[in-house]
Amino acid sequence: MKFFKKVSVLAVAVLVALSSYAAAAASLTGLRSSSTTARDRIVFDLSEMPLYQARPSDDGRSLTLDFADVDTALFKRIAVRTSRIEAISYERHHGHFYVTVALAKGMDYSIGNLTNPFRIFVDVAPKGALTAQRHASVPRPSVSPADTDTPPAKAELPRMEEKQLAAGLTQREYVYADEDGQVTAYFIEADPARYRVRPALARGVIPGRQTVSGIARDTNAAAAINASYFALSGELIGITKIDGTVVSSTYFDRSAFGVMPDNSFVFGTVSYNGTVKLDQTSLPVSGVNAERGEDNLIIYNRAYGRSTGTNPYGLEYVVRNGRVAQINTNDSLIPSDGYVVSVHGTSMDAFAAAGVRVGDPAVLTEDLGEPWNRAVQVLGAGPRLVENGSVHVTAGEEQFPGDIRYGRAPRTAVGVTQKGNILFAVVDGRQSHSHGLTLTEFADLLVQFGVRDAINLDGGGSSEIYADGDVLNSPSDGSERAVGSALILQKK
Repeated sequence: MKFFKKVSVLAVAVLVALSSYAAAAASLTGLRSSSTTARDRIVFDLSEMPLYQARPSDDGRSLTLDFADVDTALFKRIAVRTSRIEAISYERHHGHFYVTVALAKGMDYSIGNLTNPFRIFVDVAPKGALTAQRHASVPRPSVSPADTDTPPAKAELPRMEEKQLAAGLTQREYVYADEDGQVTAYFIEADPARYRVRPALARGVIPGRQTVSGIARDTNAAAAINASYFALSGELIGITKIDGTVVSSTYFDRSAFGVMPDNSFVFGTVSYNGTVKLDQTSLPVSGVNAERGEDNLIIYNRAYGRSTGTNPYGLEYVVRNGRVAQINTNDSLIPSDGYVVSVHGTSMDAFAAAGVRVGDPAVLTEDLGEPWNRAVQVLGAGPRLVENGSVHVTAGEEQFPGDIRYGRAPRTAVGVTQKGNILFAVVDGRQSHSHGLTLTEFADLLVQFGVRDAINLDGGGSSEIYADGDVLNSPSDGSERAVGSALILQKK
Protein backbone atom coordinates (compact mmCIF):
# COMPACT_ATOMS: atom_id res chain seq x y z
CA MET A 1 0.00 0.00 0.00
CA LYS A 2 1.29 3.48 -0.83
CA PHE A 3 0.77 6.34 1.57
CA PHE A 4 0.68 10.03 0.70
CA LYS A 5 0.69 13.21 2.73
CA LYS A 6 -2.70 14.70 3.50
CA VAL A 7 -3.65 17.57 1.23
CA SER A 8 -6.59 19.91 0.92
CA VAL A 9 -8.94 19.36 -1.97
CA LEU A 10 -10.26 22.31 -3.97
CA ALA A 11 -14.01 21.87 -4.04
CA VAL A 12 -15.36 22.20 -7.55
CA ALA A 13 -18.95 21.67 -6.48
CA VAL A 14 -20.99 21.30 -3.32
CA LEU A 15 -20.94 17.59 -2.58
CA VAL A 16 -23.51 15.66 -0.68
CA ALA A 17 -21.05 13.14 0.76
CA LEU A 18 -17.65 14.80 0.28
CA SER A 19 -16.35 18.06 1.80
CA SER A 20 -12.83 19.46 1.50
CA TYR A 21 -10.51 20.69 4.18
CA ALA A 22 -6.86 20.41 5.12
CA ALA A 23 -6.31 17.47 7.43
CA ALA A 24 -3.58 17.71 10.05
CA ALA A 25 -1.27 14.79 10.63
CA ALA A 26 -2.22 12.44 13.45
CA SER A 27 0.03 12.56 16.51
CA LEU A 28 1.29 9.40 18.19
CA THR A 29 1.35 10.55 21.81
CA GLY A 30 2.20 7.40 23.72
CA LEU A 31 2.55 3.65 23.97
CA ARG A 32 1.31 1.56 26.88
CA SER A 33 1.46 -2.16 27.64
CA SER A 34 -0.36 -4.45 30.01
CA SER A 35 -0.47 -8.16 30.77
CA THR A 36 -3.14 -10.55 31.98
CA THR A 37 -3.15 -14.30 32.37
CA ALA A 38 -4.79 -14.54 28.93
CA ARG A 39 -2.87 -12.03 26.81
CA ASP A 40 -0.51 -9.06 26.54
CA ARG A 41 -1.80 -5.78 25.11
CA ILE A 42 0.10 -2.90 23.50
CA VAL A 43 -1.87 0.34 23.11
CA PHE A 44 -0.93 3.26 20.84
CA ASP A 45 -2.45 6.57 21.97
CA LEU A 46 -3.28 8.97 19.11
CA SER A 47 -4.76 12.40 18.49
CA GLU A 48 -6.77 10.98 15.57
CA MET A 49 -6.87 7.76 13.60
CA PRO A 50 -3.89 7.68 11.22
CA LEU A 51 -3.44 5.85 7.95
CA TYR A 52 -1.53 2.68 8.75
CA GLN A 53 -0.90 -0.85 7.56
CA ALA A 54 -0.10 -3.98 9.58
CA ARG A 55 2.37 -6.40 8.01
CA PRO A 56 3.19 -9.78 9.59
CA SER A 57 6.51 -11.39 8.74
CA ASP A 58 6.53 -14.48 6.53
CA ASP A 59 7.23 -16.74 9.50
CA GLY A 60 4.60 -15.07 11.69
CA ARG A 61 7.14 -14.23 14.40
CA SER A 62 6.85 -10.44 14.07
CA LEU A 63 4.30 -7.78 13.23
CA THR A 64 5.17 -4.34 11.80
CA LEU A 65 2.80 -1.39 12.02
CA ASP A 66 3.57 1.10 9.24
CA PHE A 67 2.24 4.56 10.16
CA ALA A 68 2.13 7.12 7.33
CA ASP A 69 2.53 10.85 8.05
CA VAL A 70 2.26 10.48 11.82
CA ASP A 71 3.77 13.07 14.17
CA THR A 72 5.99 11.47 16.85
CA ALA A 73 7.26 14.66 18.52
CA LEU A 74 5.49 13.74 21.78
CA PHE A 75 6.11 10.02 21.52
CA LYS A 76 8.51 8.34 23.93
CA ARG A 77 9.95 5.04 22.76
CA ILE A 78 9.68 2.40 25.47
CA ALA A 79 11.01 -1.13 25.73
CA VAL A 80 8.55 -4.00 26.14
CA ARG A 81 9.63 -7.54 26.93
CA THR A 82 7.37 -10.27 28.30
CA SER A 83 7.00 -14.02 27.98
CA ARG A 84 4.85 -13.39 24.90
CA ILE A 85 6.59 -10.33 23.41
CA GLU A 86 10.32 -10.62 22.82
CA ALA A 87 10.95 -6.97 21.89
CA ILE A 88 9.61 -3.81 20.26
CA SER A 89 11.72 -1.80 17.81
CA TYR A 90 11.15 1.59 16.19
CA GLU A 91 12.28 3.14 12.91
CA ARG A 92 11.48 6.34 11.00
CA HIS A 93 12.14 6.27 7.26
CA HIS A 94 10.91 8.50 4.40
CA GLY A 95 8.00 9.94 6.36
CA HIS A 96 6.86 6.58 7.73
CA PHE A 97 7.12 5.45 11.34
CA TYR A 98 7.55 1.69 11.76
CA VAL A 99 6.89 -0.18 15.01
CA THR A 100 7.85 -3.86 14.94
CA VAL A 101 6.62 -6.27 17.61
CA ALA A 102 8.69 -9.47 17.86
CA LEU A 103 6.52 -12.35 19.07
CA ALA A 104 7.63 -15.29 21.14
CA LYS A 105 7.32 -18.72 19.55
CA GLY A 106 3.75 -20.01 19.41
CA MET A 107 2.17 -16.58 19.79
CA ASP A 108 -0.55 -15.01 17.65
CA TYR A 109 -1.84 -11.44 17.48
CA SER A 110 -4.96 -9.40 16.82
CA ILE A 111 -5.34 -5.69 16.08
CA GLY A 112 -8.21 -3.33 16.82
CA ASN A 113 -9.13 0.35 16.77
CA LEU A 114 -10.88 2.36 19.46
CA THR A 115 -12.26 5.90 19.46
CA ASN A 116 -12.94 8.60 22.05
CA PRO A 117 -9.98 8.77 22.46
CA PHE A 118 -8.31 7.32 19.37
CA ARG A 119 -6.27 4.19 20.05
CA ILE A 120 -4.84 1.23 18.18
CA PHE A 121 -4.21 -1.91 20.20
CA VAL A 122 -2.31 -5.13 19.55
CA ASP A 123 -3.17 -8.21 21.58
CA VAL A 124 -0.66 -11.06 21.81
CA ALA A 125 -1.61 -14.51 23.10
CA PRO A 126 -0.95 -18.19 22.39
CA LYS A 127 -2.28 -19.34 19.04
CA GLY A 128 -5.97 -20.18 19.21
CA ALA A 129 -6.53 -18.22 22.42
CA LEU A 130 -7.54 -14.87 20.95
CA THR A 131 -11.22 -14.03 20.66
CA ALA A 132 -10.58 -10.72 18.93
CA GLN A 133 -10.06 -10.95 15.21
CA ARG A 134 -7.05 -10.03 13.15
CA HIS A 135 -6.97 -6.70 11.40
CA ALA A 136 -7.51 -7.56 7.73
CA SER A 137 -9.66 -10.51 8.70
CA VAL A 138 -13.31 -10.95 9.48
CA PRO A 139 -14.88 -13.61 11.69
CA ARG A 140 -15.99 -16.64 9.73
CA PRO A 141 -19.79 -16.46 9.70
CA SER A 142 -22.26 -19.17 10.43
CA VAL A 143 -24.96 -19.42 7.78
CA SER A 144 -28.61 -19.34 8.81
CA PRO A 145 -31.82 -19.26 6.77
CA ALA A 146 -32.55 -15.83 5.30
CA ASP A 147 -36.23 -15.85 6.23
CA THR A 148 -35.81 -15.96 10.01
CA ASP A 149 -37.56 -13.12 11.86
CA THR A 150 -35.70 -13.53 15.13
CA PRO A 151 -32.63 -11.31 15.50
CA PRO A 152 -29.61 -13.09 16.95
CA ALA A 153 -28.26 -12.30 20.37
CA LYS A 154 -24.82 -10.73 20.39
CA ALA A 155 -23.32 -14.01 21.58
CA GLU A 156 -24.57 -15.65 18.37
CA LEU A 157 -22.53 -13.36 16.17
CA PRO A 158 -21.04 -13.53 13.63
CA ARG A 159 -23.98 -14.54 11.47
CA MET A 160 -24.63 -14.64 7.74
CA GLU A 161 -27.95 -15.09 5.99
CA GLU A 162 -27.90 -16.17 2.36
CA LYS A 163 -30.71 -16.15 -0.17
CA GLN A 164 -30.72 -17.26 -3.80
CA LEU A 165 -32.75 -14.59 -5.61
CA ALA A 166 -32.47 -16.20 -9.03
CA ALA A 167 -30.07 -18.32 -11.03
CA GLY A 168 -26.73 -16.53 -10.82
CA LEU A 169 -27.92 -13.93 -8.29
CA THR A 170 -27.24 -14.31 -4.54
CA GLN A 171 -28.08 -12.01 -1.63
CA ARG A 172 -26.16 -12.09 1.67
CA GLU A 173 -26.48 -10.24 4.96
CA TYR A 174 -23.52 -10.49 7.31
CA VAL A 175 -23.53 -9.34 10.94
CA TYR A 176 -20.55 -9.39 13.27
CA ALA A 177 -19.31 -7.59 16.36
CA ASP A 178 -16.04 -5.89 17.20
CA GLU A 179 -14.96 -4.07 20.35
CA ASP A 180 -16.88 -0.93 19.34
CA GLY A 181 -20.18 -2.65 18.61
CA GLN A 182 -21.97 -4.31 15.75
CA VAL A 183 -21.44 -4.14 11.97
CA THR A 184 -24.05 -5.11 9.39
CA ALA A 185 -23.06 -5.63 5.77
CA TYR A 186 -25.07 -6.52 2.67
CA PHE A 187 -23.89 -8.18 -0.54
CA ILE A 188 -25.29 -9.01 -3.95
CA GLU A 189 -23.20 -11.40 -6.03
CA ALA A 190 -24.02 -11.88 -9.71
CA ASP A 191 -22.79 -14.19 -12.43
CA PRO A 192 -21.73 -11.95 -15.37
CA ALA A 193 -22.82 -14.68 -17.78
CA ARG A 194 -26.39 -14.03 -16.65
CA TYR A 195 -26.34 -10.35 -15.60
CA ARG A 196 -24.94 -7.18 -17.15
CA VAL A 197 -23.74 -4.28 -15.01
CA ARG A 198 -23.93 -0.62 -16.02
CA PRO A 199 -24.36 2.86 -14.53
CA ALA A 200 -27.83 4.42 -14.70
CA LEU A 201 -28.72 8.10 -14.33
CA ALA A 202 -31.35 9.43 -11.95
CA ARG A 203 -34.50 9.91 -14.05
CA GLY A 204 -32.33 9.14 -17.07
CA VAL A 205 -30.73 12.58 -17.28
CA ILE A 206 -28.13 14.93 -15.82
CA PRO A 207 -28.75 16.84 -13.64
CA GLY A 208 -31.18 14.69 -11.76
CA ARG A 209 -31.73 13.06 -8.39
CA GLN A 210 -33.73 9.96 -7.58
CA THR A 211 -33.71 7.18 -5.01
CA VAL A 212 -31.81 4.02 -5.83
CA SER A 213 -35.04 2.02 -5.69
CA GLY A 214 -36.61 4.46 -8.15
CA ILE A 215 -33.71 4.14 -10.58
CA ALA A 216 -33.86 0.35 -10.24
CA ARG A 217 -37.58 0.22 -10.99
CA ASP A 218 -37.26 2.59 -13.96
CA THR A 219 -34.51 0.44 -15.49
CA ASN A 220 -36.02 -2.95 -14.59
CA ALA A 221 -32.89 -3.74 -12.59
CA ALA A 222 -32.56 -6.95 -10.62
CA ALA A 223 -30.29 -5.16 -8.14
CA ALA A 224 -28.74 -1.73 -7.67
CA ILE A 225 -26.43 0.30 -5.46
CA ASN A 226 -25.77 4.02 -5.27
CA ALA A 227 -22.85 5.04 -7.47
CA SER A 228 -21.20 8.40 -8.24
CA TYR A 229 -20.42 11.32 -6.01
CA PHE A 230 -22.78 14.13 -6.97
CA ALA A 231 -23.58 17.79 -6.38
CA LEU A 232 -26.79 19.03 -4.78
CA SER A 233 -28.04 19.93 -8.26
CA GLY A 234 -27.72 16.31 -9.33
CA GLU A 235 -24.69 16.81 -11.55
CA LEU A 236 -22.28 13.90 -11.31
CA ILE A 237 -18.76 14.31 -9.98
CA GLY A 238 -16.48 11.79 -11.60
CA ILE A 239 -16.16 10.13 -14.97
CA THR A 240 -19.19 8.18 -16.09
CA LYS A 241 -19.50 6.42 -19.44
CA ILE A 242 -22.74 4.68 -20.36
CA ASP A 243 -23.07 2.48 -23.42
CA GLY A 244 -19.97 4.04 -24.97
CA THR A 245 -20.90 7.70 -24.36
CA VAL A 246 -19.10 9.87 -21.80
CA VAL A 247 -21.85 11.54 -19.76
CA SER A 248 -19.75 13.19 -17.04
CA SER A 249 -16.11 14.07 -16.45
CA THR A 250 -13.82 14.98 -13.56
CA TYR A 251 -11.06 17.35 -12.52
CA PHE A 252 -9.27 14.64 -10.55
CA ASP A 253 -7.64 11.35 -11.46
CA ARG A 254 -9.76 8.87 -9.53
CA SER A 255 -10.32 5.14 -9.31
CA ALA A 256 -12.87 3.65 -11.65
CA PHE A 257 -14.63 0.42 -12.58
CA GLY A 258 -15.16 -0.47 -16.22
CA VAL A 259 -16.85 -3.04 -18.42
CA MET A 260 -15.08 -3.97 -21.65
CA PRO A 261 -16.74 -5.00 -24.94
CA ASP A 262 -16.03 -8.67 -24.15
CA ASN A 263 -17.80 -8.22 -20.76
CA SER A 264 -14.54 -8.44 -18.80
CA PHE A 265 -14.00 -5.96 -15.96
CA VAL A 266 -11.22 -3.44 -15.37
CA PHE A 267 -10.19 -1.38 -12.34
CA GLY A 268 -7.70 1.47 -12.18
CA THR A 269 -7.27 5.22 -12.36
CA VAL A 270 -9.05 7.16 -15.08
CA SER A 271 -8.71 10.76 -16.27
CA TYR A 272 -10.52 12.83 -18.89
CA ASN A 273 -8.88 14.90 -21.60
CA GLY A 274 -11.17 16.35 -24.25
CA THR A 275 -10.60 18.65 -27.23
CA VAL A 276 -13.04 20.35 -29.59
CA LYS A 277 -11.90 21.44 -33.04
CA LEU A 278 -14.25 23.81 -34.90
CA ASP A 279 -12.93 24.51 -38.38
CA GLN A 280 -9.19 25.01 -37.68
CA THR A 281 -9.40 26.10 -34.03
CA SER A 282 -8.94 23.60 -31.18
CA LEU A 283 -9.80 24.21 -27.52
CA PRO A 284 -9.73 21.95 -24.43
CA VAL A 285 -12.97 20.68 -22.92
CA SER A 286 -13.65 21.97 -19.39
CA GLY A 287 -16.36 19.45 -18.60
CA VAL A 288 -19.19 17.26 -19.85
CA ASN A 289 -22.84 17.83 -18.94
CA ALA A 290 -21.98 20.31 -16.19
CA GLU A 291 -22.91 23.88 -15.38
CA ARG A 292 -20.92 26.24 -17.61
CA GLY A 293 -18.55 28.48 -15.66
CA GLU A 294 -16.29 31.40 -16.49
CA ASP A 295 -14.13 30.84 -19.60
CA ASN A 296 -15.41 27.25 -19.83
CA LEU A 297 -16.05 25.00 -22.79
CA ILE A 298 -18.71 22.47 -21.85
CA ILE A 299 -20.00 19.58 -23.94
CA TYR A 300 -23.71 18.82 -23.63
CA ASN A 301 -24.92 15.54 -25.09
CA ARG A 302 -28.19 13.60 -25.04
CA ALA A 303 -27.65 12.56 -21.40
CA TYR A 304 -28.24 16.18 -20.33
CA GLY A 305 -31.84 16.22 -21.46
CA ARG A 306 -33.73 18.47 -23.84
CA SER A 307 -31.67 21.68 -23.72
CA THR A 308 -28.52 23.19 -22.21
CA GLY A 309 -30.32 25.60 -19.86
CA THR A 310 -27.46 28.10 -20.12
CA ASN A 311 -27.53 31.89 -19.62
CA PRO A 312 -27.20 34.37 -22.54
CA TYR A 313 -23.57 35.32 -21.78
CA GLY A 314 -21.93 32.81 -24.09
CA LEU A 315 -22.19 31.12 -27.47
CA GLU A 316 -23.29 27.62 -28.36
CA TYR A 317 -22.40 25.58 -31.41
CA VAL A 318 -24.88 22.81 -32.16
CA VAL A 319 -23.07 19.94 -33.89
CA ARG A 320 -24.71 17.29 -36.06
CA ASN A 321 -23.08 14.88 -38.49
CA GLY A 322 -19.64 16.37 -37.85
CA ARG A 323 -20.67 19.92 -38.82
CA VAL A 324 -21.78 23.07 -37.01
CA ALA A 325 -25.54 23.03 -37.62
CA GLN A 326 -26.53 26.10 -35.56
CA ILE A 327 -24.97 28.91 -33.54
CA ASN A 328 -27.03 30.20 -30.60
CA THR A 329 -26.49 32.43 -27.59
CA ASN A 330 -27.98 30.12 -24.94
CA ASP A 331 -30.33 27.28 -23.96
CA SER A 332 -29.81 25.34 -27.17
CA LEU A 333 -31.78 22.21 -27.94
CA ILE A 334 -29.48 19.18 -27.68
CA PRO A 335 -29.70 16.95 -30.76
CA SER A 336 -30.18 13.24 -30.13
CA ASP A 337 -27.60 12.52 -32.83
CA GLY A 338 -25.05 15.16 -31.88
CA TYR A 339 -23.94 17.52 -29.13
CA VAL A 340 -23.64 21.18 -28.17
CA VAL A 341 -20.36 23.02 -27.63
CA SER A 342 -21.14 25.75 -25.08
CA VAL A 343 -18.46 28.41 -24.54
CA HIS A 344 -17.96 31.47 -22.36
CA GLY A 345 -15.31 34.14 -21.92
CA THR A 346 -11.93 33.33 -23.42
CA SER A 347 -13.24 30.13 -25.01
CA MET A 348 -16.06 32.06 -26.67
CA ASP A 349 -13.63 34.74 -27.85
CA ALA A 350 -11.31 32.17 -29.42
CA PHE A 351 -14.00 30.59 -31.60
CA ALA A 352 -15.51 33.99 -32.43
CA ALA A 353 -12.11 35.36 -33.48
CA ALA A 354 -11.61 32.35 -35.73
CA GLY A 355 -14.87 33.14 -37.49
CA VAL A 356 -16.49 29.75 -36.93
CA ARG A 357 -19.65 29.53 -39.05
CA VAL A 358 -22.55 27.18 -39.70
CA GLY A 359 -21.33 24.37 -41.91
CA ASP A 360 -17.78 24.33 -40.56
CA PRO A 361 -16.36 20.91 -39.60
CA ALA A 362 -16.52 19.94 -35.92
CA VAL A 363 -14.51 17.22 -34.21
CA LEU A 364 -14.81 16.18 -30.56
CA THR A 365 -11.93 14.06 -29.24
CA GLU A 366 -12.25 12.45 -25.80
CA ASP A 367 -9.36 10.54 -24.26
CA LEU A 368 -9.73 8.53 -21.06
CA GLY A 369 -6.52 6.58 -21.56
CA GLU A 370 -6.34 2.82 -21.98
CA PRO A 371 -8.17 0.59 -21.39
CA TRP A 372 -10.88 3.12 -20.61
CA ASN A 373 -11.21 4.38 -24.19
CA ARG A 374 -12.33 0.89 -25.20
CA ALA A 375 -14.59 0.36 -22.19
CA VAL A 376 -18.33 0.35 -22.83
CA GLN A 377 -19.27 1.30 -19.26
CA VAL A 378 -17.14 3.35 -16.83
CA LEU A 379 -17.95 4.47 -13.30
CA GLY A 380 -15.42 6.72 -11.59
CA ALA A 381 -15.60 7.34 -7.83
CA GLY A 382 -12.85 6.08 -5.53
CA PRO A 383 -10.66 5.42 -3.79
CA ARG A 384 -9.39 1.96 -4.69
CA LEU A 385 -10.03 -0.56 -1.92
CA VAL A 386 -8.75 -3.93 -3.15
CA GLU A 387 -6.17 -4.79 -5.79
CA ASN A 388 -5.29 -8.35 -6.80
CA GLY A 389 -6.89 -9.78 -3.68
CA SER A 390 -5.09 -7.51 -1.20
CA VAL A 391 -6.13 -4.40 0.70
CA HIS A 392 -4.96 -1.37 -1.28
CA VAL A 393 -6.60 1.88 -0.16
CA THR A 394 -5.53 4.85 -2.31
CA ALA A 395 -7.38 7.62 -0.46
CA GLY A 396 -4.23 9.70 0.02
CA GLU A 397 -3.06 9.35 -3.56
CA GLU A 398 -6.49 10.36 -4.84
CA GLN A 399 -6.64 13.42 -2.54
CA PHE A 400 -9.68 12.46 -0.50
CA PRO A 401 -10.08 14.50 2.70
CA GLY A 402 -9.61 13.09 6.17
CA ASP A 403 -13.26 12.47 6.99
CA ILE A 404 -13.50 10.10 4.02
CA ARG A 405 -10.03 8.61 4.56
CA TYR A 406 -10.18 7.80 8.26
CA GLY A 407 -13.71 8.00 9.64
CA ARG A 408 -16.17 5.19 10.14
CA ALA A 409 -19.24 5.63 7.98
CA PRO A 410 -21.78 3.81 5.84
CA ARG A 411 -19.93 2.48 2.78
CA THR A 412 -20.68 1.27 -0.75
CA ALA A 413 -18.39 -0.62 -3.12
CA VAL A 414 -18.37 -2.52 -6.38
CA GLY A 415 -15.96 -5.39 -6.83
CA VAL A 416 -15.15 -8.53 -8.73
CA THR A 417 -14.56 -11.78 -6.87
CA GLN A 418 -11.76 -14.27 -7.38
CA LYS A 419 -14.32 -16.35 -9.30
CA GLY A 420 -15.03 -13.44 -11.65
CA ASN A 421 -18.47 -12.60 -10.29
CA ILE A 422 -19.74 -9.05 -9.77
CA LEU A 423 -20.14 -8.03 -6.12
CA PHE A 424 -22.19 -5.12 -4.80
CA ALA A 425 -21.44 -4.32 -1.14
CA VAL A 426 -22.96 -1.90 1.38
CA VAL A 427 -22.23 -1.48 5.08
CA ASP A 428 -24.65 0.40 7.32
CA GLY A 429 -23.27 3.02 9.69
CA ARG A 430 -24.10 5.66 12.31
CA GLN A 431 -26.79 3.39 13.76
CA SER A 432 -27.08 1.09 16.76
CA HIS A 433 -27.10 -2.06 14.63
CA SER A 434 -23.99 -0.99 12.69
CA HIS A 435 -21.36 1.64 13.51
CA GLY A 436 -19.90 1.71 10.00
CA LEU A 437 -16.37 1.06 8.77
CA THR A 438 -13.24 2.91 7.79
CA LEU A 439 -12.06 2.45 4.21
CA THR A 440 -9.39 0.01 5.37
CA GLU A 441 -11.87 -1.97 7.46
CA PHE A 442 -14.23 -2.08 4.49
CA ALA A 443 -11.43 -3.31 2.24
CA ASP A 444 -10.58 -5.99 4.84
CA LEU A 445 -14.17 -7.16 4.78
CA LEU A 446 -14.24 -7.35 0.99
CA VAL A 447 -11.04 -9.38 0.88
CA GLN A 448 -12.49 -11.81 3.41
CA PHE A 449 -15.47 -12.26 1.10
CA GLY A 450 -13.25 -13.26 -1.80
CA VAL A 451 -12.98 -9.96 -3.66
CA ARG A 452 -10.12 -9.66 -6.15
CA ASP A 453 -10.56 -5.97 -7.07
CA ALA A 454 -12.86 -3.25 -5.76
CA ILE A 455 -13.39 0.51 -5.62
CA ASN A 456 -15.24 2.63 -3.11
CA LEU A 457 -18.36 4.50 -4.23
CA ASP A 458 -20.27 7.38 -2.64
CA GLY A 459 -21.10 6.62 0.98
CA GLY A 460 -22.69 8.12 4.06
CA GLY A 461 -26.40 8.75 3.75
CA SER A 462 -26.20 7.81 0.07
CA SER A 463 -25.22 4.19 0.78
CA GLU A 464 -28.00 1.90 -0.35
CA ILE A 465 -28.44 -1.56 -1.84
CA TYR A 466 -31.61 -2.73 -3.57
CA ALA A 467 -32.65 -6.19 -4.75
CA ASP A 468 -35.68 -8.43 -5.02
CA GLY A 469 -37.97 -5.39 -5.12
CA ASP A 470 -36.82 -3.95 -1.80
CA VAL A 471 -34.16 -1.82 -0.09
CA LEU A 472 -32.01 -4.31 1.82
CA ASN A 473 -30.06 -1.99 4.12
CA SER A 474 -31.00 0.79 6.52
CA PRO A 475 -29.88 4.17 5.05
CA SER A 476 -28.39 6.38 7.75
CA ASP A 477 -30.64 9.36 6.90
CA GLY A 478 -33.62 7.30 8.06
CA SER A 479 -34.96 7.10 4.52
CA GLU A 480 -33.66 6.75 0.98
CA ARG A 481 -31.56 9.66 -0.24
CA ALA A 482 -32.11 10.94 -3.77
CA VAL A 483 -28.80 10.39 -5.58
CA GLY A 484 -27.37 11.26 -8.98
CA SER A 485 -26.77 7.76 -10.30
CA ALA A 486 -26.83 4.07 -9.49
CA LEU A 487 -24.95 0.99 -10.60
CA ILE A 488 -27.45 -1.61 -11.75
CA LEU A 489 -27.60 -5.30 -12.60
CA GLN A 490 -29.91 -6.28 -15.45
CA LYS A 491 -30.74 -9.81 -16.53
CA LYS A 492 -29.32 -10.61 -19.95
